[in-house]
Amino acid sequence: MRPVQRAAVAAVALVLAATSCGSDAPDASSVASSASEAQATAASSTSAGGTPGTDAHTTDAHTTDAPTATAADAAGGLYGSSGASGAVDPAVFHADMRKLWEDHVTWTRLFLVSAIAGLPDTEATAGRLLQNQSDIGSAVGAFYGDEAGAAVTDLLRQHILIAADLVAAAKAGDEPVTSQKSDEWYANADEIAAYFAAANPAWSEATLREMMHTHLDQTLAEATARLTGDWEADIADYDAIHDHILLMADALADGIVAQFPERFAA
Repeated sequence: MRPVQRAAVAAVALVLAATSCGSDAPDASSVASSASEAQATAASSTSAGGTPGTDAHTTDAHTTDAPTATAADAAGGLYGSSGASGAVDPAVFHADMRKLWEDHVTWTRLFLVSAIAGLPDTEATAGRLLQNQSDIGSAVGAFYGDEAGAAVTDLLRQHILIAADLVAAAKAGDEPVTSQKSDEWYANADEIAAYFAAANPAWSEATLREMMHTHLDQTLAEATARLTGDWEADIADYDAIHDHILLMADALADGIVAQFPERFAA
């Protein structure tokens, strides 16, 4: 097990200590239920935009029809400031990608704060975090098609649900399963990196894998600092998370603009 994964197991134990006395934090089954609703929302959103019948492994940038501004807007509410003739303004697209991934780390942090403190908004916050996975999937689907968008949503949904399973295993005192779920979380990160890399030659799988692992490592450090009451480290860790996720969002946006130049305003 990676050292940071051992830290994750310790963090889970601390979460349980913090939430076992009257916490309203959702268990794995309630998170799964919320995720199913988010998945249904994602399916509804992606059906309005993108290129039906294609996925990230088969879409060709030279044969994909450019969308109208209306179709782009329907895909997750993105690209509201499109350029002439329905082309997407690349600056707006970069800002949209940054917003999606900033939401990811922001709602993750808010969930940690609520779950650790046993606040009554924990379940609602978890639902909003899960919705973000659908939003990111819709953005991907706008360029790679509905199937790809749904696949990305599912991978990111697993990213959330594996963490919930990890907590459930720790709550049951099952250390082998807790360790297994920690390993699965990183394996899921590798799957996400591989899926994106297969979709776009501009994205290096090794680079994406490193970015995803850094994201997980930083999130675990943030959780551990908060759980142990190291507030200065907690704040510094979140600042590092925020800086890193912007780099990751920019890398993803740059790759899409490079692969689909005809979809963007000059």
